[in-house]
Amino acid sequence: MSIEVTKYQQDVTFPQHQDDEIDLRELFSVIWKGKWLIIAITGVFAIGSVLFALSQPNTYKSEALLAPADAEQGGGGLAALAGQFGGLASMAGINLGGKGGVDKTQMAIEVMKSRQFTSAFIQSHNLLPDLMAIKSWNMADNTITYDDEMYLAADNKWIREVQAPFKPEPSMQEAFKEFSKIVAVNTDKETGMVKITVEHLSPFIAQQWVNWLILDINKVMKERDVAEAIKSTAFLESKIEQTNVADIRSILYKLIEEQAKTIMFAEVREEYVFKTIDPALVPEEKAGPKRALICVLGTMLGGMLAIMLVLIRHFVRKEN
Repeated sequence: MSIEVTKYQQDVTFPQHQDDEIDLRELFSVIWKGKWLIIAITGVFAIGSVLFALSQPNTYKSEALLAPADAEQGGGGLAALAGQFGGLASMAGINLGGKGGVDKTQMAIEVMKSRQFTSAFIQSHNLLPDLMAIKSWNMADNTITYDDEMYLAADNKWIREVQAPFKPEPSMQEAFKEFSKIVAVNTDKETGMVKITVEHLSPFIAQQWVNWLILDINKVMKERDVAEAIKSTAFLESKIEQTNVADIRSILYKLIEEQAKTIMFAEVREEYVFKTIDPALVPEEKAGPKRALICVLGTMLGGMLAIMLVLIRHFVRKEN
């Protein structure tokens, strides 16, 4: 009796195991039967992706290649002072280029990426409309068209409809997010060169922004170093008045001399942190969008969704 029951169980279990397996011939058969639906859906996605790609405006990328200029500032005397009087200099907030200091080039790059610098840059050059409300660029007369649902250029007035806490005029936080999408600052690890890139609907605006970024970062870093040098000089002069030891006074005077060199170097050099190797040009060829890639990906997505729909419909009907 037990042998017959076991044999019966095997006979029942074996077909169930076969039913759970995926039959590739069945899948191909289902796909072939639903080929017209697949072709129709894929065609709709292909047409939609073409229309979407054609509706996207061209973007242009301008870039400049820069070399760090801080290497030209240092010297043997400064390195010697760093080794001998680094501790005293650090008390005065003076960086003599000793170990553990922050690289000036890297600091300048991080400053460019900061919210504070970006906000000041946008406000000082009045970039908000060209950043947040631009709609298209006319190549014939080099004019900008703005989105009239967001910004009225004639009245210089923002009219976009947003919910609180946002306001009609975009905040600097919103502007920073958009600015970070189109501006890139990269460093070549092998050569140490720095590349600044701006991508915009207008090639002229892209070039102008790159030039402004270079000028502003050199100016900001110069003002920072001059302010620190003046503050450090005042501290060292106060220490000279408090001591009568000749050796210490001699050391303090040498440190003051280095701060004077920093101020003098900043006053006579325009390219303080970055020296332009290859300046930004007005790009003639578009950088995007990649319309062919958009069409291919849209068509592939439509095909995959159509096949999935046909298979799901088949198995749902089969279960029912």
